[in-house]
Amino acid sequence: VLASFLPALVQPREATGTLEPPVFRPLEADEIEVVWIGHASFLVRTATFNALIDPVWAKWMGPLKRHRDPGIDIEHLPPIDLVLITHAHFDHLCRVTLKQIVDGSQTVIVPKGVGKVLKRLPYDSIHEMSDWESITYKNSEIHFTPAHHWGARYLHDTHKGFGGYVINTPEHKVYHSGDSAYFDGFSEIGKRHQIDTALLPIGAYDCPSGREVHMNPEEAVQAFLDLGARRMIPMHHATFPISNEHRAEPMIRLRNAIMDHAIDDRVVAPGEGEPVILSSRV
Repeated sequence: VLASFLPALVQPREATGTLEPPVFRPLEADEIEVVWIGHASFLVRTATFNALIDPVWAKWMGPLKRHRDPGIDIEHLPPIDLVLITHAHFDHLCRVTLKQIVDGSQTVIVPKGVGKVLKRLPYDSIHEMSDWESITYKNSEIHFTPAHHWGARYLHDTHKGFGGYVINTPEHKVYHSGDSAYFDGFSEIGKRHQIDTALLPIGAYDCPSGREVHMNPEEAVQAFLDLGARRMIPMHHATFPISNEHRAEPMIRLRNAIMDHAIDDRVVAPGEGEPVILSSRV
């Protein structure tokens, strides 16, 4: 397990993407690689498949310009087998990005009601999932988990699901919460899945609308403790200006929260594009 990067990220660097293609070495059966692309986007590599979660490479989200570039250039991605979308909001489901990734060979998993947003994309298969449903994928299981959020693509849209995922390989369980306010469901998710690595949002908590649909850093730490996970990787901060807090504030507050709980050895905060290789033997 890589050491915590947290002190170095209090003043976030400006990511520019990789100038050279990253080297993705073959993984052993006990290993899993997690790469934060930026915002809520992650590449998760296992020994048998590569997954993208909420892939967004767009430089603009409507009138909002991206602060920080993706950590890997999109053409430098390894072959993608599985795409997971947590909900239909534009900063999590980007059709422009998906058109560059989905080529007919991928399995795509979305919440109930979101499949229609992906019409005309050439995926191999698509699965719509509701809370606690799961499918078997290769040698692993993909579980859909509840969240406290909302799933509309447009303001009048009320029938699209939202949630998170547990990628359950034989050796490791990675949980991506999607967007969520703090709620008591994190304890139930932890009881059901015994999470090794939790990818949890820490930004966009000072929402202009006043809606409580995202966690602040202190709540993210409490969610991590409720989950009973072995380690946490923060996400959903410093990328898009979708909230009123300063973009450096979430990491500063996270640092203080983990020090208050004495869990600094359990929080790994890589920069965009920095690989985190985890082993079940450690």
